Amino acid sequence: MIKRQESELAAHGFFCEEGLHFPLTKKETTAIVAAALQEDDTKHDITTAATVLSNRRARCHLVARQTGVIAGLALACEAFEQLDPAVTIRIEREDGARIQPDTPVMFLSGHARGLLSAERVALNFVQRLSGIATLTARYVEAVAGTGARILDTRKTTPLLRRLERYAVRAGGGLNHRLDLSAAVLIKDNHLAAVDGDIALAVSRARAVAPAGIKVEVECDTLDQVRAAIDAGADVIMLDNMRLMELRQAVELIDHRTVTEASGGITLDTVRLIAETGVDWISVGALTHSAPALDLALDFD
Repeated sequence: MIKRQESELAAHGFFCEEGLHFPLTKKETTAIVAAALQEDDTKHDITTAATVLSNRRARCHLVARQTGVIAGLALACEAFEQLDPAVTIRIEREDGARIQPDTPVMFLSGHARGLLSAERVALNFVQRLSGIATLTARYVEAVAGTGARILDTRKTTPLLRRLERYAVRAGGGLNHRLDLSAAVLIKDNHLAAVDGDIALAVSRARAVAPAGIKVEVECDTLDQVRAAIDAGADVIMLDNMRLMELRQAVELIDHRTVTEASGGITLDTVRLIAETGVDWISVGALTHSAPALDLALDFD
């Protein structure tokens, strides 16, 4: 029942199904990397110009310094290629690969100046996205065997949402609604605007939203859960509930809707939350608090 509901929700854009497909077109990738290189003013890298002869060639490799999951290599490759169109790149570990310390990720050969000037931009992209993928994988592993799915939220870096959510998928997680147009999510502030009347809020949403758009309601109490069930919500978010309340809510809902736990979830608590029987667990920390993965570009 829940798997069928999830399939229907995915079909209407509520969340993205599994699958690791780089989210940017070639044109978009070129543009975002070019902007990053310009921000670093790589055309005026005075250190490299002063110390490295223009005809000097070099070889180097991207290597992991800690255990993690790789994501964002297309951006790194683009950075090196923009500064040296003749650079040779060999990928050893694709996005989504689990890596251990000292694992070589890719090898490069080209003009030393281009490699050196592109290094920081390339690393910034891959370290950031790999950090998100790595943290996501830890959450996914923590709930293994429970049936719960780990989802991200819209708490992303402005203009980098598609890349950061791609990194979540690389780590084995799922994406919640992409943006405000993808689904209805009635939260506490929306309910305040209708004096807490969940039935009215859902009814208005059904009347205004495009056909097929799914409706989720955020609930803080069991009374709100009952109201959301009666109103015909497709998904019920159980927000900041204690474990006992989560179990009661899941029993009350009894598979009539998809259930989502949210609010203040950590690696220390996520397993216990998953064991209450919720279908989804959304974690804002995946994208707003993931530490960068320690990677380095070592020159031979």
